[in-house]
Amino acid sequence: MHTKQPSLVDTHAHLDGSRFAEDLDLVLKRAVDAGVRSIITVGCDLDSSRASVRLAKDSETNGSSSRLPRIYASVGVHPHDASDLTPEVIEELRALAQSDAVVAIGETGLDFFRNRSAREQQLEAFRRQIHLAKECGKPLIIHDRDAHADILDIMRAENAHECGGVLHCFSADVEMANACVDLGFHISFTGNITYPKNEILRDVIRNIPLERILVETDCPYMAPQSKRGKRNEPAYTTETADKIAELRGLTLHDIARITSLNAFELFGVGQVDQAVKIAYRIRNSLYLNITNRCTNSCTFCTKFQDFKVKGHQLKLDHEPDVQEIIDAIGSPQGYEEVVFCGYGEPLLRLDCVIEVARWLKQHGVKVRINTDGQANLVHGRNVLPELEGLVDSISVSLNASSAEEYQRLCRSEFDLDGYNGVKDFIYKATKYIPNVTASAVTVPGVDIEACAAVATELGAEFRKRIYNEVG
Repeated sequence: MHTKQPSLVDTHAHLDGSRFAEDLDLVLKRAVDAGVRSIITVGCDLDSSRASVRLAKDSETNGSSSRLPRIYASVGVHPHDASDLTPEVIEELRALAQSDAVVAIGETGLDFFRNRSAREQQLEAFRRQIHLAKECGKPLIIHDRDAHADILDIMRAENAHECGGVLHCFSADVEMANACVDLGFHISFTGNITYPKNEILRDVIRNIPLERILVETDCPYMAPQSKRGKRNEPAYTTETADKIAELRGLTLHDIARITSLNAFELFGVGQVDQAVKIAYRIRNSLYLNITNRCTNSCTFCTKFQDFKVKGHQLKLDHEPDVQEIIDAIGSPQGYEEVVFCGYGEPLLRLDCVIEVARWLKQHGVKVRINTDGQANLVHGRNVLPELEGLVDSISVSLNASSAEEYQRLCRSEFDLDGYNGVKDFIYKATKYIPNVTASAVTVPGVDIEACAAVATELGAEFRKRIYNEVG
């Protein structure tokens, strides 16, 4: 169903160097051809920071009429050059950072592998650039090589969470990644995740929130395995994104959309597609977001933080009518299934669901509903006979093995009757819907095996849903 290219952001490149001097325009055109719409070119010292700002300003001047990616800049001093970070250099970086073309401070950080500057100079330069980032209101781009503990110590001591940022070209393990995420930082990956021996990094990708992942090339360095030994360039961002998609069981378009939204939220680069609020794609399924209302107020629901799901923004400005939903779907053929889901309880709009499901079945499409299972309580009758023949599968959020636990976690407006209503709905659904699944989120403390036993007792399949993993 995807007919257009993925839209990617290369969040870390070095375009100002001599290795791009001869053919930068061709490099940028290849980037656009590969779907890379925005690039952040990163300063490593005062000269490269100045050059990066010039490139970004030229890109801004060219405007959208030019068939080239939009370039943004960061300014900073790399730990290799920490000894050069004088008060005068800080002052010029501060001045450069006032430009709208500059979206970050860095790359800064620590490099205890090469130690080209003394450790104390690196530590001090890192601290000073954290202060600069907070002062300028810009996020940090952090370089970390063989200095994980010191990086974390300084980030915590200097309250780096106040400006946020990214650990670029991440090189540590899951524990370090989660510590950075807990501080509000993003984790960025390069082509080295495609190297056969880099299973530690692939494990990191499998185990951190997608909402904290960025992609980059770090070009001209870190070319992916297929180009290893050659000059890296922004067009190869696609290979990194593709590997992340493989590791997370998603598509390239999914990862492009997710990481581009992450880059927009951190750096303000690129654009966010707000058009896909009603019908949104994940993997090879189409999801329908028809209401943001719900009968529960679950303690683990991420909509109390934002309405983001796999790179889609799902906060509705109004509840769409049947025709709006059908128009948003377009041609329904080609999807594995169409799912009534979104950030709300779809069966609150039962009549709407029935009409759209009937239209979908007329087009030979498989239909699924994700529900909290309280529709019979809401409507005061058994609604499942009305869904018979229109719905192929239904997934009901069980989430607990007792009424008390359910109410503590899900805070149903029906109080303790909510859980019993859910169980009754699951049991009755097996009489009318071909495939019925009860699910539970792995919230710490929830007895997943006990939930599975309840599902079996009710005649349903059981699915474990990962805590803090939406969509």
